[in-house]
Amino acid sequence: MNRTIESKEKGAAFSDPFMGTQVTENIWHCPDGIYRWYYEFDMLKNPTILITVLKVMGISAAAVLIFVFLIALFSGDVLVPDAGSIRILVYVLLFFILLVLLSYGIVAWKYGWKYIVLFEMDEKKVAHIQLPKQYEAAQALGWLTALAGGAAGNITAAGIGMNILNKDRSVSEYTKVKKIKGVKHRHVIYVNEGLEHNQVYADDADYDFVMDFLASHCPGARVSG
Repeated sequence: MNRTIESKEKGAAFSDPFMGTQVTENIWHCPDGIYRWYYEFDMLKNPTILITVLKVMGISAAAVLIFVFLIALFSGDVLVPDAGSIRILVYVLLFFILLVLLSYGIVAWKYGWKYIVLFEMDEKKVAHIQLPKQYEAAQALGWLTALAGGAAGNITAAGIGMNILNKDRSVSEYTKVKKIKGVKHRHVIYVNEGLEHNQVYADDADYDFVMDFLASHCPGARVSG
């Protein structure tokens, strides 16, 4: 059985290699042993990607504050923030939040407000694959994360951003997965290793199958959701 999936916002057709057994409404078990499905992510209604970027920003900001506090602590200085310094901190925080929201809006607009992704899942790993026509737009979020991490002096955050720029897929090997967290109302399953974080999306009709499959194939993972 062959299917062709139409991209509604672009009017483009994607060649669909799904020739195999349909296990749920949108998931196919292909002859090569891989489960495959497409997911169309509504970037206006689903805040998952925006939340991820804001978390990176928060980690960067927290790292800077902790670093400044430790320097003051070891130097023997007592930090007593006044109203002026607190006001500046609030302005800087608001500036970065507005920057994230503006950048996200631009990227979402370039996507046509939809993020379409292909997933491949087998007995050893799951892959989150950006479709080629969207990869160029996705690089903007990578640059944003890299710049935010670099500006805050956070090497880890900068590394995450540069990693987004250098690949069009995220692959999670089950033996390395430490945590699986499902958020069903946002159709997302977080599959996290040490520093590698992956997001797997699935519609309501497919969600339980994907969640159960991942939970049963990741022996070292803490599962929630």
